[in-house]
Amino acid sequence: MILDTRRFFLQKAGLTGLSTIFALKSAQAMEGCDFSQTPVQPLGPFYPSSFGLDTDVDLTKINNHSARASGKLVIVSGVVQDDLCRPIQGAIVEIWQACHTGKYNHPSDTSDNFLDPDFQYYGTMKTNEKGEYLFKTIKPGSYQANETWIRPPHIHYKVSLRGYQELITQLYFGGDSLNQRDRILQELSGADQRKVVVNFDRREINGEDVLSGVFDITLKSV
Repeated sequence: MILDTRRFFLQKAGLTGLSTIFALKSAQAMEGCDFSQTPVQPLGPFYPSSFGLDTDVDLTKINNHSARASGKLVIVSGVVQDDLCRPIQGAIVEIWQACHTGKYNHPSDTSDNFLDPDFQYYGTMKTNEKGEYLFKTIKPGSYQANETWIRPPHIHYKVSLRGYQELITQLYFGGDSLNQRDRILQELSGADQRKVVVNFDRREINGEDVLSGVFDITLKSV
């Protein structure tokens, strides 16, 4: 299901008290606009091969499940804008990630880590009239990419809309020591790394301890 109103997706994620984040972010976006495109990152091998019935903005709860996903709660929000810093309404934002054990719900992930049956793994929505999006999820676990490489926690993004170049990128968690040794992240310049590494703040939302971060995205026109 694709959502396109602020009120509805805040309600869907159980985050009706979070509207102040949007108000603050909209003001910040106009103050210090970065015209350069968000860095491109690999799609990776685990883009969903199939989609479940529940693909909404709250990845911590699956329809008809009473339990929530295991792991540290995360709220990530931001603004999708063009290369003139104008908000883009109706952009399709997709995210997918591993659960707290570092396992993807994908047949190509053959690791011994276990899947979380209460985690959604994938979500999608449309940006609202101010270019805003928001997802409620958990902090993904790290995982062994090969014998000498452990990938840090990260969230995959695909953002698209007719008239703009499709963007595939990844969000990283600031302060994680694995970032400094990640082969994909370290291919970016220092300036580009700062665009995809998000510093999360701890806050209490609706009585829960949550990591809250802002990841703005810039698309190029075609």
